[in-house]
Amino acid sequence: MELSTVIFGLGAAACWGAGDFCGGIATKRSGALAVAIVSQIVGALLLASSALIIGEVVPSMQDILWGALGGISGGIGILALYHALSASKMGVVAPVAAVSSAIIPVTFGIALEGLPANSQILGFIFAFIGVWFISREEDGSKINLYNLRLPLVAGLGFGLFMIFIDRIQGDAILWPLVGARIASLIMFCLAAIYMKKTKVPVITYFPLMIFAGVLDTGGNLFYALAAQAGRLDIAAVLTSLYPALTVLMAWILLKERLAQRQWLGVLSVMMAVVLIA
Repeated sequence: MELSTVIFGLGAAACWGAGDFCGGIATKRSGALAVAIVSQIVGALLLASSALIIGEVVPSMQDILWGALGGISGGIGILALYHALSASKMGVVAPVAAVSSAIIPVTFGIALEGLPANSQILGFIFAFIGVWFISREEDGSKINLYNLRLPLVAGLGFGLFMIFIDRIQGDAILWPLVGARIASLIMFCLAAIYMKKTKVPVITYFPLMIFAGVLDTGGNLFYALAAQAGRLDIAAVLTSLYPALTVLMAWILLKERLAQRQWLGVLSVMMAVVLIA
């Protein structure tokens, strides 16, 4: 059971890490709302078609509502994160959002299920230390909290998403996630109309938006499986390790240089996975 949680949790982290990188790049060209809307449409189509193909039973209205609440909170997190990724260094934004997103479900999970094993608690500590090191500026200066307002909002949205999706009680996973996508898509469309940002994005960047949507959908599905397979706090901490991949992709593809302390953070994150597993 715990091994399944680890595998699914790391799968979610990999998908979200790569998806955030793609979404951040696309946002710089087309804006956060456009990227979010396209990615949510892609996700809804993928999830709905998959649910129909495998014949997944339609869940209770309660589970659909939990999914919708997760979609709204996660949608707010996506908008805040994409804005932040397009305006600041990915190596700072993603880790801060991840730490703040993990704190909420970890606290909630411990309150409901009690403390996990000692080795897993130590793993949590290594995870938070690792993400903190990764998020430090190159000169080691303190991070301006005002500049982190969007990552912190993103973390709050993602943390609530994790809790709401964990509340799903039935066996169905895909249909509640469809509900999440529809809810967030309605919210994004209303925001676009209100802000008068209804211009169709440049077709050149559609593949990147679609890829971001596929990866984000994969991350949501893996997280839902991880939360169902084991403890909420373990699933939340493992999936919150996604900045490691975002930072590495920014280092490889965007030539964002990693300081020595950031490499220490990556190693600390790897140690956290071993301890939690």
